[in-house]
Amino acid sequence: MLTADEQHRYRRHVQLPEIGEAGQLRLRDARVLVVGAGGLGCPVLQYLAAAGVGTLGIVDSDKVELSNLQRQILYGPDDLGQRKAEVAARALHRLNPLVVTEIHAYRVTLGNVRELVSRYDVVVDGSDNFPTRYLLNDACVSLGKPLVSGAIYKFEGQVSVFNYQGGPTYRCLFPQPPSAQEAPNCEATGVLGVLPGLVGTAQATEALKVVLGLGEVLSGRLWLLDALTFETRTLRFKRRPEQAAITLDTANHDDYADLCGVGVSSVSVPELLRQLHSGNPPFLLDVREPEEYAAGHLPGATLLPLSALDRGAAAVPRHHPVVVYCRSGARSARAVERLQREYGLANLLNLEGGILAWSDVVNKESVE
Repeated sequence: MLTADEQHRYRRHVQLPEIGEAGQLRLRDARVLVVGAGGLGCPVLQYLAAAGVGTLGIVDSDKVELSNLQRQILYGPDDLGQRKAEVAARALHRLNPLVVTEIHAYRVTLGNVRELVSRYDVVVDGSDNFPTRYLLNDACVSLGKPLVSGAIYKFEGQVSVFNYQGGPTYRCLFPQPPSAQEAPNCEATGVLGVLPGLVGTAQATEALKVVLGLGEVLSGRLWLLDALTFETRTLRFKRRPEQAAITLDTANHDDYADLCGVGVSSVSVPELLRQLHSGNPPFLLDVREPEEYAAGHLPGATLLPLSALDRGAAAVPRHHPVVVYCRSGARSARAVERLQREYGLANLLNLEGGILAWSDVVNKESVE
């Protein structure tokens, strides 16, 4: 039974015959994993917590940055530099202390995804990159978990529910990841601030419907929103048995190579600082986009965007140590893998944590 406090807090739910006390108890017993506590994850977490979902897992390894505040509404200026997962958990506790939060302040990888997903009933994908989307899909297929997926780009958004009651999976709609040249770079592309709120709220709605067994879930349907015209479309797609059968054990792990780091050696920021002050400093290769580089880069770094890697690979030194970096380490790991695999370079190191980790260490040393 619901407690008196729960009866009062969730009264507007209980008054709905389609939910009632039995439905609210189902929400209280539910365990939902939200991957990404950014633009999409913030509204998802807020509405699921307010609705009374009993346990929310929060996955995010990033820290709050000033540029997040335009759209990631769980955070404020006082939270800058703090772990998003931890700040989000505190905010949700203030919103609804009856909800339990489980903090996972790390990236989802091939090594941890199976154990992580197995602990929850529903997974909500609020990530901003294709390797994570394919990894979560394959894990959910492997473990029989529904996946509520959302994505945004500039002024457009989309939502669907995959692997729900035998329905289509993410791979049924998108069999193969896009190439590096085709994939939009979320870190270098703007987005309308309210768009993640619209799409994230739709994801939260679908997650509640999945838990409650309510209404017509967006399974086999892709909901599309254009915020500039406020037109919406719903595209239908079917289950493709050969794609729906792909699991963590049968997938091509190159689909989420950024997250498994196969064959990529790395260097920490303190070690790089030591090398830069030695008599033989490494060559620094920045694989971000030109506007990111212009906003700030490591001293002496050479720009070679990941999108132009093939055109500029010949200019990368072969017989001198090279440290490759990006914003957080994901794109640079991808660049290292490609340069090793396709061009035979064996002198590359990936900067752990990218320029974000560099800024943390350098700023800390300047204060001390």
